[in-house]
This record gives sequence, C-alpha cells and structure tokens, in this order.
Amino acid sequence: MDDEKIIELFFGRSEQAIRELEAKYGKFLQRLSYNILNNRQDAEECVNDAYLGAWNAIPPAKPNPLLTYICKIVRNLSLKAYHKKTLKRNGNYTIAMEEIQDCLADKRTVESEIDAKTLAHIIESFLDTLTAENRIIFMRRYWFSDSYKDIAELTGLGEKNISVRLTRIRGKLKEYLFEREVLV
Repeated sequence: MDDEKIIELFFGRSEQAIRELEAKYGKFLQRLSYNILNNRQDAEECVNDAYLGAWNAIPPAKPNPLLTYICKIVRNLSLKAYHKKTLKRNGNYTIAMEEIQDCLADKRTVESEIDAKTLAHIIESFLDTLTAENRIIFMRRYWFSDSYKDIAELTGLGEKNISVRLTRIRGKLKEYLFEREVLV
C-alpha cells in the first residue's frame, strides 16, 4: 500500500493504518531502534510507541514522506530510552557517537557558539559536498547507527573500506567545521 493511502487510513481513524504502516516499514523501524538500543524488546516497545505517536499526530499532521516522519519518531523515542536506561556502552549508537564526537569537540563549546539548528544546517551543507555514496555511508552510520558490516552489505564495499571512508569523512567534517568557525 502506498504512503498516501496509509495516511488516508489515519485520517479515517482506521486501525488498519497501523497494520499497513507496520507491514510496510516495521522491519526497517525495528532495525533502526535496535541499532540504538541494542535490545530487541526495548526496540519493539519504541516502535510500538512510535505507532501510537503517529496515530495521535495524524491527523492533523500529513507527513510527506511518511517513512522519514515515522523514522524520526522511532529514533527520538529510541534515543530517549537509550539515555533513560543507560544501556551497555557497546551498542552501535554509542560507538558511532564516540567516533563522531571528535568532530564536534566539547559539546558545551559548540552549544554556546551556535544553536542546534545552525549546526544541523552546517552539517547538511557539508553532506552536500560528499559523493552520494559517501553521504549514504555517513547517514547510515551516524543517523541510522548501522554497523560497518551492515553498511558494507548495503553498499557492496568491504568493512575496512567503510572504516577508512568514515575516518576520512570525519576528518573532512572536522576541517569543514573549523573553516566555518564552529570549532576553535
């Protein structure tokens, strides 16, 4: 079923909307949440909470694209659960955030210099400078928290190649942030 029809079901307050959303995106959403939480039960709970969140928000919201909308809900709920439960520090999310933390320097410094929306805009501009493949690699690692192995399978590249590319991308990001005086 296409996204517009699913949204129409939400607007009609049909419970079929949740079933269709789950059938179309459920596995993807579970993986996104699991990559952050490293716990299947907690991931399932976050995805179910996201379905409820979508139910409560649509209508009046009419998200386009639906996948991005529901992913954002799942990711935010998963991050809240992650921070609340302080899970083991070996999950993909923790490792990915530790990797990129050097690019952002001291969190307080960044927050005092610019607000989060400005930083997001700068990072979006940086992503525009990357090739499509490197942009996918970066987003899969730092937004979806995919492992090197998962990204390698997705792109057809080796894990070592993914590791090297991410190291180079982080270096370019750090340089980009210095040039824009985000980092001092």
